[in-house]
Amino acid sequence: MSKDKSKARFRIQRRLGTELPGLGKAGALERRPYPPGEHGNKRKKFSNYALQLEEKQKVMFHYGIREKQLRRFIRDAKRGNATKNWIDSLAGLLELRLDNAVFRLGFAPSIRAARQMVSHGHVLVNGQKVNVGSAVLKLGDEISLKDKSYEHQCVVQCKDAPRLDVPDYLSKEDKGGKTVGVVKEVPGTAYIPFGFSSNLFAEYYSLRSV
Repeated sequence: MSKDKSKARFRIQRRLGTELPGLGKAGALERRPYPPGEHGNKRKKFSNYALQLEEKQKVMFHYGIREKQLRRFIRDAKRGNATKNWIDSLAGLLELRLDNAVFRLGFAPSIRAARQMVSHGHVLVNGQKVNVGSAVLKLGDEISLKDKSYEHQCVVQCKDAPRLDVPDYLSKEDKGGKTVGVVKEVPGTAYIPFGFSSNLFAEYYSLRSV
């Protein structure tokens, strides 16, 4: 990641007052835990709408998706969901995106890098190449890399220093001398790896058609 891109991603996290692991390198709030352009360590008081908007932006920036993509996931989460909280269903869809799973398994330093790995054909699902990062995994799916991809410098570095611990809904196993990940359960909002208010997020979209 170039220094300019790294600074831009740090600024995003400082503006939102939250570390977003999906953007990569940690430490955005360590030295300057306040928004860009402000002095002191107190954030301004925001309106309820601004707080709702922040929750949406956290999701979009962390997972690296656009508004149109997020709305499509929300529609899918709400469809046929009479008993379960649709926010939990949405979290499951986002966390089980292939690019996110590759990141959460420690194969890539960020979701953006994981998406590039997928699009370049390095990632296998159940032994078959899948090059669409937004593909949603299912229970029992197995995520692995092509043999030579395990030797890439990025993968080796992430193995030694992963950005996050592997979440409980995924397992990391050794099969034939290769590290593979397996989807063990469908995650809910508890697995979103940053400070997130599901109520504010739901309020934002309750007033807008998706």
